[in-house]
Amino acid sequence: MSVLHDLGVAELGRLLAAGGASSAEITKHLLARIAAHQHLGAFLCVDEGLAMRAAHAADARRARGEASALLGVPIAHKDIFVTRDLPTSAGSRMLAGYRSPFDATVVARLGADGAGMVTLGKLNCDEFAMGSSNENSAFGPVHNPWDTTRVPGGSSGGSATAVAARLLPAATGTDTGGSIRQPACFSGVTGIKPTYGTCSRWGMVAFASSLDQAGPIARSAEDCALLLGAMSGFDERDSTSAPREAQDFHAQMLTARSGASVSRPLAGLRIGLPREFFPKALAGDVENAVRAALAALEKLGAALLEVSLPRTELAIPVYYIIAPAEASSNLSRFDGVRYGRRASRYADLLDMYMKSRSEGFGPEVKRRIMIGTYVLSHGYYDAYYLQAQKLRRMIAEDFQRCFGSCDVIAGPVAPTVAWRIGEQGDDPVKAYLADVFTLPASLAGLPGMSVPAGFGDRGMPVGLQLIGNYWQEGVLLHAAHALQQATDWHRRAPAGV
Repeated sequence: MSVLHDLGVAELGRLLAAGGASSAEITKHLLARIAAHQHLGAFLCVDEGLAMRAAHAADARRARGEASALLGVPIAHKDIFVTRDLPTSAGSRMLAGYRSPFDATVVARLGADGAGMVTLGKLNCDEFAMGSSNENSAFGPVHNPWDTTRVPGGSSGGSATAVAARLLPAATGTDTGGSIRQPACFSGVTGIKPTYGTCSRWGMVAFASSLDQAGPIARSAEDCALLLGAMSGFDERDSTSAPREAQDFHAQMLTARSGASVSRPLAGLRIGLPREFFPKALAGDVENAVRAALAALEKLGAALLEVSLPRTELAIPVYYIIAPAEASSNLSRFDGVRYGRRASRYADLLDMYMKSRSEGFGPEVKRRIMIGTYVLSHGYYDAYYLQAQKLRRMIAEDFQRCFGSCDVIAGPVAPTVAWRIGEQGDDPVKAYLADVFTLPASLAGLPGMSVPAGFGDRGMPVGLQLIGNYWQEGVLLHAAHALQQATDWHRRAPAGV
């Protein structure tokens, strides 16, 4: 059974369909691996009894003749999605021990009442999804399995580490400014953030409502396509949910391009390379790996052309005005009255508010609340928030000009490989700057994904970012799948796991 943890979602689905293993056997095997790798800090909660009951139920459904690609395949959820049967903390002391009376839509669609996947537990993340390193969790950092002294990326670091370390074949994540793509890049796995509104936000603990979007992290583009298909679709309970039916992204991924051949599956695909994504500050090892991946795409028939996203650098100040502004509003609900942590001692109502929030929130969350409250305050709204929203629209328009001449935009996910834990603790702005290549697509609401693209210094993974136009996830997945059929970067695993 030692080979089971090396299989991805699609491979496990085929194994289950062929009767080569049961969901109970796979689940038991992965639970043992999770117990043996607690030092990585990936999981916040594991319920073995719950998981095994779900696995036996999935096996019973298959025995009755039910069949689907995901039925009985194990998964775990980022602890930003509320779950009825497991606690939800959002990586914060403020919600420690909280149990939701319902499941998030994403959880429900993947679970027993939907695709039939087996939930193993909840995964560590930066507090309220605020961070790029998973060092901001109130329950300790997550370690990168390629080098445990380094960060796995954030805020979905627990998800990326669990998949990379072969603790499970896939996990859910959320992406506000790069929190699926960047940890997927740093951890050597595949992750996709779909077009804003593709997946329901109902039951997702809110950070920045106009930016937050759910997506999968898995081994391959094929795995992500299967998961995203199950997660997507309109949800009337979410006012930001796009009125679109669930999509068969797997079928879209496998649809051959007009004029393509076996050796040139990407014939006719135009890939734009923004000159702003290849600045002098880009680390040489990252650029070399990304260029090699682009050369592989070109060999598969894609055409590479230079384009421009002139406001790329402005995405950082725009994001770090808009996102904290929305966070300060969303997190105002955590006041010690309705739910969440309440201070044990206080003099009056105001003192209770102050102490509950001071004790419950960590430093990064407090920093962003303060920034957000400031930019929304009287006298500063027009100078900061309003201007940021105008620039956000201009950034989206820059993308549309690019898509007039190309089908996909490509470049690095991050300017460096994963840094060491604690290396940027005293300089939060340095960590913010690491998001420069992921923020533009988030601000525009566009789909983007990270695909393993080789390795940089000290054998650390590098990711290739692919960005598509609205609702063009199938194009991204098709290109990523073609690349992964021709390379083996996505199949390589950290030593010792």
